[in-house]
Amino acid sequence: MFTPRHALAALLVALSSGAFAAFPEKPIRVVIGFPAGGPLDQHARLLTERLQAVLGQPIVIDYKSGAGGTVGAQDVMKAAPDGYTLMLANTGVMVINPALYSKLPYATLKDFTPIARTTMQPLALLVNPKLPVTTLKEFVDYAKARPGQVNYGSAGNGGISHLVPEMFKNAAGLFMVHIPYRGSAPAFTDLMGGQVQFMGESIPQAASYHKQGKVRALAVTSKERNPALPDIPTVIESGFKGFEVVGFYGFLAPAGLPKDVTAKLSDAFKQVMVSPDIRNRMVTQGADPAFMGSEDFATFLAAEMPRWAAAVKASGAKLD
Repeated sequence: MFTPRHALAALLVALSSGAFAAFPEKPIRVVIGFPAGGPLDQHARLLTERLQAVLGQPIVIDYKSGAGGTVGAQDVMKAAPDGYTLMLANTGVMVINPALYSKLPYATLKDFTPIARTTMQPLALLVNPKLPVTTLKEFVDYAKARPGQVNYGSAGNGGISHLVPEMFKNAAGLFMVHIPYRGSAPAFTDLMGGQVQFMGESIPQAASYHKQGKVRALAVTSKERNPALPDIPTVIESGFKGFEVVGFYGFLAPAGLPKDVTAKLSDAFKQVMVSPDIRNRMVTQGADPAFMGSEDFATFLAAEMPRWAAAVKASGAKLD
């Protein structure tokens, strides 16, 4: 007689024998917690075509914007852990929001299965081109001589463009005033117009405006120089030992994803990321290809969270 116990035993045998090796058998949804057309969307579209070829199924991008990526993360957290719902998230969603929001509806290390980190994204430290400085050291000297008189702009309170300059301000012992904007576009406008004198922003926009002479890049926050700004030194090269701060993009799934599905998805991203064409196109977007598999990505997230929590605390930023 076939009892429930037999059914459970059969299921366990099926699981152990790789009965789910056929994954995926239907389209995979990738949730992005921000509007279409932004940097995360561009990154997803860059990887999607090659990822579809590797997995043999369509990839559908689903935009769930709101509350700094929180809406999208909550949607993924509640989805079935079957591999058919993934999230493309950034530094803000995964490691800044937990320190920034007092009532965050998800826990990064508990509610998600890390699949793959795909890129690291340094920032460029920028000044208004009329400022009488050409190096980061000269800017520090300039700002120290004018405590409280130098303003720095950001795309908003608690974002990476706020926290990285805040980290640098503390590392250099500066007293600068933070001016938050609703997005990077108005912040750039005021930097070019001289209403703010300093900014830390993502490489693509920074490099474009720098090459046009609209802003002046002084340094990049990565360990090595960035191909989009090859003549611009790193902050470390500029005399600030150990200052390396970069954002990241990565793919995650709901918690409880079976290990074989996790491994298959992680390996698919690895295959995509070895493509020279994909890597070159990522660099043109201002991103450094930086693949990490599931376990390494989980370790990375655990290490990043306290670092960014300290930065949020030092900045005084808080959102509800």
